[in-house]
Amino acid sequence: MGNQLSERAPGSPYFLPGLQTLHIVVIGLDSAGKTSLLYRLKLSDFVDTIPTKGFNMERVRLSGGCLYQVWDVGGQDKLRPLWKSYARRMDGLVFVVDAADLERMEEARAELHRMARSPESQRVPILLLANKQDLPGALTPAQVEKALALHELSPSTLHHTQGCSALDGVGLQPGLDMLHDMILQRRRTQRQSRKKR
Repeated sequence: MGNQLSERAPGSPYFLPGLQTLHIVVIGLDSAGKTSLLYRLKLSDFVDTIPTKGFNMERVRLSGGCLYQVWDVGGQDKLRPLWKSYARRMDGLVFVVDAADLERMEEARAELHRMARSPESQRVPILLLANKQDLPGALTPAQVEKALALHELSPSTLHHTQGCSALDGVGLQPGLDMLHDMILQRRRTQRQSRKKR
């Protein structure tokens, strides 16, 4: 697809003039709701989607005022090896999990850890979105975090788990605000370590 739809207007105190576009990669197992979340961000509405056969890319200006270039990459088995190529030079990683699909939590855990350990993803902040919180039986964000063993990630990897729903958009903005904060924190840490050299 790779559609370019019109950008939403900025409007909050978090806008940082001069900050370049942040590159965000959205991955997760197939049917987790990645594309629906992307278009919820872009259009502020639920869009019923079909499985992504490659990728979707949208430029989105969120309430924080920052411009994001968001890559939503398909989650089928045959597409997962491509995730790493999209991860080059990314500022943040969003891993989407279907919190109501308990049978695939172990598979999601394995894929998240594989990606987090790749050289392309070292120290990149991770936002774990526990999607489909609107469904009965969905795991809470804390339960998803435990099932995906986020405590086993490198201590240098900033991460946050957020419950959300692509259907109504609840939880999506707070999660992205947290990802933005983690990206800025990582940049400050990088600048400080360069100054000490």
